[in-house]
Amino acid sequence: MKIAQVSPLWESVPPTGYGGTELIVSLLTDELVRRGHEVTLFASGDSQTLAKLESCCPQALRGAGKNDAEISTYQTQQLRRVFTRADEFDLIHAHVDHLAFTHVDLVKTPTVHTTHFTIFPDTEPLWQDARHQNFISISDSQRYTDPQLNYVATVYNGINTSKFPFYSEPKDPPYLAFLGRIVPEKGPDLAIEIAKRTGLPLKMAGKVYLPEEVEFFEETIKPLIDGEQIQFVTEIGHEEKCELLGGALATLFPISWKEPFGLVMAESMVVGTPVIATTIGSTPEIIADGKTGFLCQDVDECTAAVSRIKEINRNTCRDYAIANFGVERMVDNYEAVYRKILAE
Repeated sequence: MKIAQVSPLWESVPPTGYGGTELIVSLLTDELVRRGHEVTLFASGDSQTLAKLESCCPQALRGAGKNDAEISTYQTQQLRRVFTRADEFDLIHAHVDHLAFTHVDLVKTPTVHTTHFTIFPDTEPLWQDARHQNFISISDSQRYTDPQLNYVATVYNGINTSKFPFYSEPKDPPYLAFLGRIVPEKGPDLAIEIAKRTGLPLKMAGKVYLPEEVEFFEETIKPLIDGEQIQFVTEIGHEEKCELLGGALATLFPISWKEPFGLVMAESMVVGTPVIATTIGSTPEIIADGKTGFLCQDVDECTAAVSRIKEINRNTCRDYAIANFGVERMVDNYEAVYRKILAE
């Protein structure tokens, strides 16, 4: 198949730091090329890919010092370039949510959108207007805001499991881990509370970039960081991430919003570390309760789960992650969706 992959321009493909969507686009694109497909990736110029790269801006827009007008210009130019070349492709796979909607009905080439984020009320009319187009959810729970979209499948995000080493046991002295954006809905403050209740150290890493993230970090999180029990570093690379998660007794994921797919849960399990998460959004679809971690209702239950973490077999965590969230399974499922759309 001749396939166009359309990535957000905010991060490079793959991202150098935090960037879940761009990481998925990278894994999908490269595996499709390995399987013999002819793939063109529309992304930032600093991206690295096995596919043919069509640079839509010199570098990833985050950190490039671009204002809103410049960002909008690059995004508009990207989509114009993709859809004016639509006849060159058998299928277009867009990962930019509502930005591509107005272009899809103007071309004959089938397009499918992977919905990587939650549909918020202020953009819902755009989704309703495009609900006849083809959509893929990244978890079944993601569809709770569904404005009657034409979902053709759910495809879970995947990880390149071969690049994640296995940690057969946590480091000594034991500690808990937290990895994610430093925003209220991700629960970094709750992770700190859980750590303090258990008396265990907490090692945290996360992105602090947007103004609201900086404000939350400065006002709520920073005063709790003592550099001893509560330790924090900003964005980390892949090797540091594996070491942080793999050495932990457990990874804390005390979210308070219906997250479509928390990639860090799969990444933690594949290095052998169980996850303690709140039961909301996609967490019941990703964690096997009592086998690869614990699903909890609140901070009290999360705290109690820490004392039970030795009940979890770390080999089981890795085997489960490989079987359910390996990149091969993800791409198998995407290929099936492509064939289904083209057949119709």
